[in-house]
Amino acid sequence: MTSSNFSLPNYLRRINYNGETHPDLATLIALMSAQLQSVPFENTEVQAGRIPSLIPEDIVTKIVTHGRGGYCYEVNGLFAMALTALGFEWYFAGARPMFYPARRPKTHMVVIVIIDGKSYLCDTGFGGYGVREPLEVVDAHGSEQNGDRFRFELIEKEYVLSSLVNDEWAPQYGFALSPQEWIEFSLANHFNATHPDTIFTQKKLAVMQTPLGRKILVDNSLKIIDKGITTISDVDYASAAREHFGLLI
Repeated sequence: MTSSNFSLPNYLRRINYNGETHPDLATLIALMSAQLQSVPFENTEVQAGRIPSLIPEDIVTKIVTHGRGGYCYEVNGLFAMALTALGFEWYFAGARPMFYPARRPKTHMVVIVIIDGKSYLCDTGFGGYGVREPLEVVDAHGSEQNGDRFRFELIEKEYVLSSLVNDEWAPQYGFALSPQEWIEFSLANHFNATHPDTIFTQKKLAVMQTPLGRKILVDNSLKIIDKGITTISDVDYASAAREHFGLLI
């Protein structure tokens, strides 16, 4: 994944990253954490009636130059540009969201990074209770990441990622270790941006992780999770988006 206007130094400044830049696991962990805590998951374009552009140059301009966020294709696309610039081996994979009441197509996009022959799930663009760091893709493998717990289960040839939410394992999405081309997600992007049954067309969303929790803004409800303590407040969406996510609506 490349873009004519992508600059690694500019990207690193955008995500407030000052660490090492080697194609190794330590850098991958730090890089993903930094982006999750700097670039919000948000659907402003969709709520304005526009289909987010998947042109790489547009993604760089939106997120790096203009300081905005985006949803999975945009923020994971940007992350993939950084991985390419740093020399990582990686590929995109389609993922099936599992928080809807009925079975859904694979409309989510994740990044799989290969290090020393091991596959790691990386995802900087999931609006639910997504991973905080790269997670090795192994059946029956669990991990605790800054107080959040995750696990994989291999079910019908798909690795299902679950998060522990309110003391119950909640499936988030499932995926196979099958590379997908960037162009394959153009239909999913159109579906998520236009179909009346998707959460992106139904609600205003903004999500961003913090060092010890996450902030989740859904319409006029702001949930802040910090050190395991959850606070929910009624807010004005535009004001909360500006104050907590740096978004001018």
